[in-house]
Amino acid sequence: MEILIISGLSGAGKSKAASFLEDMGFYIVDNMPAAMILKFAEFCAAGSGRYDRVALVYDVRTSYYFNELFDVLDKLKSMNLTCHLLFLEAAPEAIIKRYKETRRRHPLSSETTSLEDAVQKERELMRPVRERADVLLDTTRFSTAQLRGELLRVFDGEGSKGGMSVSLLSFGFKYGLPMEADLVLDVRFLPNPFYVEELRHKTGLDPEVSGYLNGFPQTGEYLRKLEDLLAFSLPLYAEEGKTVLVIAVGCTGGHHRSVAVTHALALFIQKEGYQTAENHRDMTRES
Repeated sequence: MEILIISGLSGAGKSKAASFLEDMGFYIVDNMPAAMILKFAEFCAAGSGRYDRVALVYDVRTSYYFNELFDVLDKLKSMNLTCHLLFLEAAPEAIIKRYKETRRRHPLSSETTSLEDAVQKERELMRPVRERADVLLDTTRFSTAQLRGELLRVFDGEGSKGGMSVSLLSFGFKYGLPMEADLVLDVRFLPNPFYVEELRHKTGLDPEVSGYLNGFPQTGEYLRKLEDLLAFSLPLYAEEGKTVLVIAVGCTGGHHRSVAVTHALALFIQKEGYQTAENHRDMTRES
């Protein structure tokens, strides 16, 4: 079991970090008092695996007194589980800018005379937690994608590939473009098995159809060029922060060419280490 405690300065990105960690498979609990963390950890440990990865958000809203949190951390680390404290911070000017952009109130605004004073006071209050952190991230110059990428690097054993899934979808242009597509590939230039009588009622998943298409040199050359393109671009999509990339492959009716190419690409992308889903939208439609 893994418990990650997310702490840090208001405006440093704790909420975004929690959202990204949830996408990575963590069960998120916000603003949990330290006194409840041990009981919650025991509850999760006794479960059926649903709560194997838990992230708890703990910040200045919960308490100004951190001895109880530190006691809990020591006890958790002595148990048979993985426990880390993540602390996010940013430069005061960056935090002030973010608050002005969002127009939200700082948690300490009622105790101070200005936003700048509130930011400085919180920085001093949270210093003991910062000093106990196992992982410290300064998000001053982080984009949203960079924050996600850093969290994937530190807390996801599969790295950035594990954070992005690729969905491949075949379709027929005669039935319209898929609205969810990020990339659209048109394979109507390939020889059409529809005009071969014995192949007309088969699909691109049948070996006879894929064998027919692979018999033409342009098919193999096109697939090799696509594989080169995807090997180059998929890591860049993952680095940019994409969580799901939808690649749509279309032919006229969505029965033969698009299905065969989609299946071949799905096998290649899966071998590259990405979570892959394969769907054929129009394959079972009547011609």
